[in-house]
Amino acid sequence: MEIEPAEEVKEPPRIHRLDESVVNRIAAGEVIQRPVSAVKELVENSLDASSTSISVLVKDGGLKLIQVSDDGHGIRYEDLPILCERHTTSKLSKYEDLQSIKSMGFRGEALASMTYVGHVTVTTITRGQLHGYRVSYRDGVMENEPKACAAVKGTQIVIENLFYNMVARRKTLQNSADDYTKIVDLLSRFAIHHIDVSFSCRKHGAARADVHSVATPSRLNAIRSVYGLSVAQNLIKIEASDNDPSSSVFEMDGFISNSNYVAKKTTMVLFINDRLVECTALKRALEIVYVATLPKASKPFIYMSITLPPEHVDVNVHPTKREVSLLNQEVIVEKIQSVVESVLRNSNESRTFQEQTVEATPSVPSVTNNDLHLSPSPSGSKSQRVPVNKIVRTDSSDPAGRMHAYLYKNPQKYLGRDSSLTTVRSSVRQRRNLKETADLTSIQELINDIDRKCHSGLLDIVRQSTYIGMADDVFALLQHNTHLYLANVVNLSKELMYQQVLRRFAHFNAIQLSEPAPLQELIMLALKEEDSDLESNENDDLKKKIAEMNTQLLNQKSEMLEEYFCIFIDSNGNLSRLPILLDQYTPDMDRVPEFVLCLGNDVEWEEEKNCFQSLAAALGNFYAMHPPMLPNPSGKGLEFYRKRKHGKHTQDGGNSCHVDGTAEEDEFEHELLSEAETAWAQREWSIQHVLFPSMRLFLKPPNSMASNGTFVRVASLEKLYKIFERC
Repeated sequence: MEIEPAEEVKEPPRIHRLDESVVNRIAAGEVIQRPVSAVKELVENSLDASSTSISVLVKDGGLKLIQVSDDGHGIRYEDLPILCERHTTSKLSKYEDLQSIKSMGFRGEALASMTYVGHVTVTTITRGQLHGYRVSYRDGVMENEPKACAAVKGTQIVIENLFYNMVARRKTLQNSADDYTKIVDLLSRFAIHHIDVSFSCRKHGAARADVHSVATPSRLNAIRSVYGLSVAQNLIKIEASDNDPSSSVFEMDGFISNSNYVAKKTTMVLFINDRLVECTALKRALEIVYVATLPKASKPFIYMSITLPPEHVDVNVHPTKREVSLLNQEVIVEKIQSVVESVLRNSNESRTFQEQTVEATPSVPSVTNNDLHLSPSPSGSKSQRVPVNKIVRTDSSDPAGRMHAYLYKNPQKYLGRDSSLTTVRSSVRQRRNLKETADLTSIQELINDIDRKCHSGLLDIVRQSTYIGMADDVFALLQHNTHLYLANVVNLSKELMYQQVLRRFAHFNAIQLSEPAPLQELIMLALKEEDSDLESNENDDLKKKIAEMNTQLLNQKSEMLEEYFCIFIDSNGNLSRLPILLDQYTPDMDRVPEFVLCLGNDVEWEEEKNCFQSLAAALGNFYAMHPPMLPNPSGKGLEFYRKRKHGKHTQDGGNSCHVDGTAEEDEFEHELLSEAETAWAQREWSIQHVLFPSMRLFLKPPNSMASNGTFVRVASLEKLYKIFERC
């Protein structure tokens, strides 16, 4: 029998202290992440030195050379030996100074970090000196004694061979072509905020600077000189402030782009207490406002300068000082967002377009579709034709892209509203970034359920599809890429309203009824409608008892209904207010009796989460865009509106005949017909201009919609085109 050797017991690894040079190099890699980080630190030091002119010279994206020169107060000769040691600074002396610090630098790590990853040379002169001094640094210490030299006022810092001792990072950055672009963008941002300072930035060997700004009293002039006239002329000045110590104390001023500004990406320049920072929450909140208010200009240009008491800002949260932490940040973001939304709504009244006048002459032949495809471009190069079967509708506001342009030759009188793009859009704007509604755990759980059950494929269809028109009373036709879908607008609107109830929980605006409606009468109407086939007097006592019990129940729950759902029931049992779930949309008031009965019968009042869920479902069903109760007059339903003669409808194809054989025009209930036409037209307008824009912003379609017939793919445009091509 063999005996297995005992396993050798391994000793735990020893903990040892890292060499100081290793620690410093690790720290340097956090502070100086790439060349633009070094430029930012040096420019901020120049601004702290009260400079009025700052110039930057860059070679090979900053890897070979970064040179920053300023005309500030310079560096004292006595301070040069410790200038590049870690944690040496003139900005603070004790930790409490951070509470009131106003300078951009304070840690004393930037210059030290640069000496651990590059070769740093400093040339400086202070006021009153006859000559300056030049000294080189490596690993935080001077390589030699400062040498006297000729110098101009201020300081010049040169960094060469950045990341020479960090092989992996240097190779990564060498493969990137956008480092110089990042530096130019950085200097552009500084230039439009510090308008009393001149900035320049150029590549080594280039004769012309890519950024060149001069001191100016006007910030708009600074933006014009840096970002161009096309940006400056499409900006709106904006201001906001608050001085309530219980909520927030701040002042904000800046510029935001209007509806005429169109760009491929958002540009947000944010300074907080003169410090260039990023605030993801604020940026996202403002992007949401633009998406909802100016969809065509949803990639805005934003410049903002926010001033807060120094003690309300924690600047010590990021190694590169890129981010700060604000006291009452959520309140500040919300107030700024509200101001921006208000300004955009008020400014969204007109939009300008560049026009070119073409004078037609009799000698010029008309241009055919074939000419458009076959004629070469003016430059002589071949135009890039998009295959017809790949053409995708991109703008649902274009009448040529909707079926309505072909179905209706004359606009109906009930659609005699301003159809301008501005009016249409302004009518569907949604309140964004509402106050936090998830104060209750049950509401947060219901919202989390919506997020968890969201179908990603359907979400993409909802966000990217284009509305074409109504296929029938229930289904709308949508186009997503090259596919056509039928979408059940009743199911979609019901789910959207349900989700909106949960998201706006306890933060609703109100619809005020013109006259308070007695709950008991409403419930009686609903019960009689359910029993419409029975004789009128049958079960009346039972209905009254049910109505009384439900009225009593709703009166008991009135306080909760008002506080959380904006459903106001007065002390006399009258319904007088309902919530607004989508701006510019009012539910079908013919369904109020059914809704009130549903509140009494179908809501589970005992358990909190089930109560809120069933209430939200009842509201969702009430606000859903059901077909109007009057039949659709544009189809077979027109027969419903024909006047009856002697108790009978004519069955001879639409004309009645006299005894003598003469034909008589059909007669209709014109008042009822007009009411029906208005109701159906209003519903279709709401579907196109309220429901689908709101769906793109808010709806998270659940997985169940993938299998319950809410979405049905009916055709592929590519296949249809091939079929038509063969015909």
